[in-house]
Amino acid sequence: MTIIQGRTISRGQASGKVLLTKDPISFLGTVNPKTGEIMDPNHELYQKNIKDAVLVFPQGKGSTVGSYVIYQLKKNNAAPAAMINLECEPIVAVGAIISEIPLVDKLKTNPYDLLKDGDEVLVNGTDGFIQFL
Repeated sequence: MTIIQGRTISRGQASGKVLLTKDPISFLGTVNPKTGEIMDPNHELYQKNIKDAVLVFPQGKGSTVGSYVIYQLKKNNAAPAAMINLECEPIVAVGAIISEIPLVDKLKTNPYDLLKDGDEVLVNGTDGFIQFL
């Protein structure tokens, strides 16, 4: 099985189907915290749902309230199973950590060259790698 090393941001392990976007995500205003649906019509994932997905996006953007939106997603059982970033920034990092959502970034191979929507992967945030299932 293929394993790609990265950097640990939030510990834990989870697997799921990849949902990939090249658009940064501002969790405040882009994601419905009750359902996990992307509600910004200008976002590549408009009307798709991040619930239980392995969400792959370059980085977060926008308000620091985004960390709390990620936490709300978790409390509402609408959060992604895990996340992969090109390079994580503090808003997403804090949200993932407080919500106990595994998160890795800085993969040795660009995730956009490896992954496509629907791929089954394990994100091991504890040891800092992803693995194809």
